[in-house]
Amino acid sequence: MSGPKCALSTRDLAFCDLDRELATTRRVLERVPEEHFEWKPHEKSMTLQQLAGHVATMPIWCALGIEQDGINFTSPPHIPRDFTSLDSLLNVFDESAAKVLAAFHKMDDAALERSWTLKNADEVMHIASRAYVLRVWCVNHMVHHRGQLCLFLKMLGVPVPAVYFNSADEPEMKFD
Repeated sequence: MSGPKCALSTRDLAFCDLDRELATTRRVLERVPEEHFEWKPHEKSMTLQQLAGHVATMPIWCALGIEQDGINFTSPPHIPRDFTSLDSLLNVFDESAAKVLAAFHKMDDAALERSWTLKNADEVMHIASRAYVLRVWCVNHMVHHRGQLCLFLKMLGVPVPAVYFNSADEPEMKFD
């Protein structure tokens, strides 16, 4: 038994888990109960719909990180916010995840090393390598909010899928 094979390119070493993280995120999103979209555990929390929507749209940000050399807040990208159903949420996730994977697999290490810039009009707010933006602001950010979403599900009594190896609701060890 062995895990996924990672080639020695920077791209593959840094992102050999991208397919897995997207598939795991899809499994978590599938569990979101539509009838509880307006629920939130605390007054400072997002609603379940807002959090699930944020998780579902993270691949859009990943695609933008691959396709563009930066973002300017004066012309922000369209990110869906108001999901009326679980199906609409999953459709946005599926479309953007497929787009990310297709674009990502065309990238090479040189593209990952290029700078990516966040601006507000002419003000440069942040410059980082595209690899950093994709890993930290996109993939890690998605994983962070997916963890929050798992907690919301647990609080609602929804069985939480195995994310890494197993969960209390899916105790059998899984290595995929």
